[in-house]
Amino acid sequence: MARYAHIIGWGKAIPRRVMTNDDWAKLVDTSDEWIRSRTGVRERHIVSEGESTLTLALEAARNALEVARLSPAYLDLIIVATVTPEYQFPATACLLQDRLGASRAAAFDLSAGCSGFIYGVSLASDAIRIGSYQYALVVGAETLSRIMDWQDRATCVLFGDGAGAVVLAASQVPGGVMSHMLGADGSGADYLIMLGGGSRHPTTHETVEQRMHYIKMNGREVFKFATRAMDRATRLVCERANVPLEDVELVVPHQANDRIIQSAAKSLGLPDSAFYVNLDRYGNTSAASIPIALCEVLEKGLVHRRDHVVLVGFGAGLTWGALLLQWETPFPTVPLKWWQRLYNAIYYRWAQLRSWLARLRRRVEGWQSRENGGNGEPRKVPPPSHGETTAPSTARPGAARDEGAKVPEISPTADERASHPEESPTRARGANQEGS
Repeated sequence: MARYAHIIGWGKAIPRRVMTNDDWAKLVDTSDEWIRSRTGVRERHIVSEGESTLTLALEAARNALEVARLSPAYLDLIIVATVTPEYQFPATACLLQDRLGASRAAAFDLSAGCSGFIYGVSLASDAIRIGSYQYALVVGAETLSRIMDWQDRATCVLFGDGAGAVVLAASQVPGGVMSHMLGADGSGADYLIMLGGGSRHPTTHETVEQRMHYIKMNGREVFKFATRAMDRATRLVCERANVPLEDVELVVPHQANDRIIQSAAKSLGLPDSAFYVNLDRYGNTSAASIPIALCEVLEKGLVHRRDHVVLVGFGAGLTWGALLLQWETPFPTVPLKWWQRLYNAIYYRWAQLRSWLARLRRRVEGWQSRENGGNGEPRKVPPPSHGETTAPSTARPGAARDEGAKVPEISPTADERASHPEESPTRARGANQEGS
């Protein structure tokens, strides 16, 4: 039977620190009126010391899993869309997998600029529909304040930090992600780029002095590209899903510039009220902007069953993408009970302990390897001299490895998950499912 990919959980993470236009006016030659009239941004959130892309992604992911009533142990796939990863490598998604305790999940990062979240959901939904996975977590997380030039008024006032996440689940109930499209045009790469830090321009004193490690943008060209891309992408996903454009109840666009959104609405022949906009409160949060906006839409109850919702974005690359959702997932009616919150807290503590034990095990194995002469090869012992006897060893091969604490897996087996193929998108039966 046909499989569909439904969004069953959503969550966001917003830094507490708020930076208003007036705050920026104290740092660069600008004003609240100048910023609002050209971008529509009133304020944005900026990470503080101790916050990073990973901490935001972790908070958003936990919130999404809580809404889905799903234990991280059930996740099969984690995708983190970001242009500001925790490190060059390993992938932020792998760090998130470890912090969540999602021990069975594959994990990777995806870099497609502000279109990254659309790319991630599209890939995850396809993998679910063909039967490769049952549950997937897609996160858009950014800390753009760490790579923007705080002296360039043309770009620094545009961006903010944040994260949003969704959980997708397989179901035989029609709906969910009905269609999607992805596009790219590398000939426009120079329009939105960070030159320094890659293999072309490795980090040196010269690249730092030339301020090559900051966002560079040709705003005029990006504006022209964005309005065309949003129009084409929105029309195409509606056509592929056989949904007339006038039957779309809501469009959740990438929050880059208020004038871009207004231009796209005019081009599509849709009223401004059909577009959800929160740009004034967050600025451009790149791959996080669409999931953050989607979370607010769902939290405010602006979407109802069988509504058609288009998510559309564009970004560095140049890239663009859109997807059409037919909403079928009911909303949680009651918050988690105290014992469910306690279970979640204990589970995440266990995930930290499990990670620490895994590191300890590898360290013990490293010590054992060195004692055996390196490379894991048993150390050669010279034969005993004539008349000398040796006592038989009582140690088992690999005993040191076995002595490391082994934490029992609590994730369901593949057979257990396969035993519920017809689970509806109404709610996933995770380990933190509400009790009856």
